[in-house]
Formats: sequence, C-alpha cells, structure tokens
Amino acid sequence: MSPKQSSNSRNEIGGYKDRFWYPRFWDGMTLSAWLKLLKVGKYRIAPVRFAMALIITWLAVFANSPAAWLQKLLYGKKIRDAKLAAAPIFIIGHWRSGTTLLHEYLIRDPQFSYADTYACFVPEHFILTRFTFRPMVSILMPNKRPIDNMAAGFDRPQEDEFALVSMGLPSPYRNIIFPNNGLKIDQEYLTLRDVSDADRKTWLDGLDTFLRTLTVLEPDKRIVLKSPPHTGRIKAILERYPDAKFIHIHRNPYSIFPSTYNLWMRLSLDEGVQRPSGIGMEECVFDWLNTMYDAFEEDVKQLQANQFCEVAYKDLTAAPVETLARIYQTLELEGFDAARSGFQKHADSQKEYKKNKFSMEPELKIRIAERWKRYFERFGYEV
Repeated sequence: MSPKQSSNSRNEIGGYKDRFWYPRFWDGMTLSAWLKLLKVGKYRIAPVRFAMALIITWLAVFANSPAAWLQKLLYGKKIRDAKLAAAPIFIIGHWRSGTTLLHEYLIRDPQFSYADTYACFVPEHFILTRFTFRPMVSILMPNKRPIDNMAAGFDRPQEDEFALVSMGLPSPYRNIIFPNNGLKIDQEYLTLRDVSDADRKTWLDGLDTFLRTLTVLEPDKRIVLKSPPHTGRIKAILERYPDAKFIHIHRNPYSIFPSTYNLWMRLSLDEGVQRPSGIGMEECVFDWLNTMYDAFEEDVKQLQANQFCEVAYKDLTAAPVETLARIYQTLELEGFDAARSGFQKHADSQKEYKKNKFSMEPELKIRIAERWKRYFERFGYEV
C-alpha cells in the first residue's frame, strides 16, 4: 500500500499549486539535448501534454540553442581554461534526507559558491543571460518548491543533476518526464558502475564543464554541490576529483519513504509529458535506495578521514551550528568562526518552518523495515 493511499486528513504536505506558466526543468534545454531526451523517452507524449512539449521545443530552437551558441563563442575559451579554486565539496544522501537543508546552511559561508537554480535551469548559457533572460523568467517562478515549504527561486541552491540533464547527459531524472516508461531510464547512472569507460568519461566531462562554467563567475570560491544521486557515485567522482570531500546526511527511513514517494509523484505530475500512473513507483523508491547504498558502502572505503563526514538529519535540525562545526573540523575546513553568525541567522529563520507530515499503514512500515534493513542497521534507526 502506497503512502498516497493513506488518509489525506492525516497528511500535511506543503508545496505550491501548479500553474501552467511555471517554468519546467526542461525549458532550458538546447534543441540537441531536448531531442536526445525525446528519443530516450521513445517520444511517448500524452495528448494533454502536447502544449508543454511544443513550448519546450520552441524555447530550445529560438532561445536556448542560440544563447548557448553565443555563450560558447564569447566565453568558451575562458570556460575551458578555468581552474577550480579547490576540489568540490559534495553533499550526498538519499532524497528527502536533509541534503537541501544542509546545502542552504553551507552556502551561508561566503568562501563557497554553488549551483543556483538558474544555472541548473539553463546550464549552457547562464553566464550570458543572467542579467537579461533571468529577470524576466524569475517573475514566473513560484516562491516555494512543489514538494514542501522550502523557499524556491532562481537564486536558491539547486541539484547539479538537473543541469546535467539539461545538458543532454544521461540521468535517472529523465524518468521524471517519462514516468510511465517503466522507470528504468538510465538506472545505471545511479552509480556509474555499469557504464562503459567512454560513457563515464563523457558524463564526468559534462560535470567538469558545468563546474568550470560556475568557476568563471566566482573563480576564487570553492564549489559546494548537492545531489542525491552522487551518493552512489563516489568512486567515479574521485576519478576526476581525487581530493573531493563528501558530507553524507541520513534520516529515519520511515520519514524518507513517504516523502520520496510524494517527491517523484509530484514532480512527474508537474514536469512529465505523461500523466503518472504510479505503477512501479513504490518499487522504484525501494530499489534506488538499495542500489545507491550498495555502491556507497564500498566507495566510502576509498576516502581519507578528512574527506568524509557523516551527520544525522535530527542533529542538523536540533543543533545546526554545532553540527556544522563538527563538519568543518572533520573535513579540516577553515573559516567556521567567520561563518558562524550566518549559520546562526539561518538557523533562527528555520524555527517556524513547517515540515511535511505523512501517515502510513502498518503493512507499508513492515515492508520498509524489510527492504531497507541494512540502512536501518547502518545508521542506527529502530525498526
């Protein structure tokens, strides 16, 4: 029994009410990237979503492709020559485990830069259009995310995974736009373990290009990224960034499951070119966690003590500044004292934040405990 089948009167779920004018993740794609995505989805567009597909196509042809070409012409050499100020810091952890909250805290430290929503929305021309196209499109943006009460906007930090998708790279996130194609699109990219060396290099090159583009804007700042799929990609990321640091956050699985199910269903409803049936979604949530954490458990063994820090969501929410202090100490990061006031100010702003609440039938809780047994044991959660 899925969380959606529980009594709605016991569920308290934040998020915006969708409007047809809200920008979609795919609206920033070039024509090449959009055609690749359509091919992967076998062009299975529901009639009710023809208008969305036409808008994306129009933007790809008349806005994104020309702007991407012009940015490459004007900034291509500067991007290719850009050197990262330091190896990136990756915030990892399962969806709905607190990665966004942790990201929001760390960007309060002015020594760090990050991928904001606009950069992830139009990854191939955000340098060129940040003072022109961005202000116009910002008017259309909702003020909070679709799945909870976290603030949204083009200036807010975003998952770099969306940038990679918009650049035409393979990603499990392609299942969001084609939710009725079996939820198997690009599953091998959850860990990058079962892709060819050439395909892994292409993916890493794409990530590196995006990071170097961010560096052009803020060349002296270390980049902090957050993307749940990177949880299972540590080994691959180390191939390109051997000195990268990772902050892993975990949360009670009974909170993760219903919230993740809601995440995928809501995103598929708002962003998909199909109306999501929900068939296979529950199994997908179960499988993806196990797949990522099988790889995670092996990959973390490669990290040095100052490359990895693990925190619990409950600790971050109960004592955020103290938790951040431990992260800085473990990863041997400088600058905590200078950033402390910014962390505390953000912590004070979160006191009235209203979390989503979900109810679950006992049968579903039993399945979660069985399917995610290793996660319960690894992070010390009670069944």
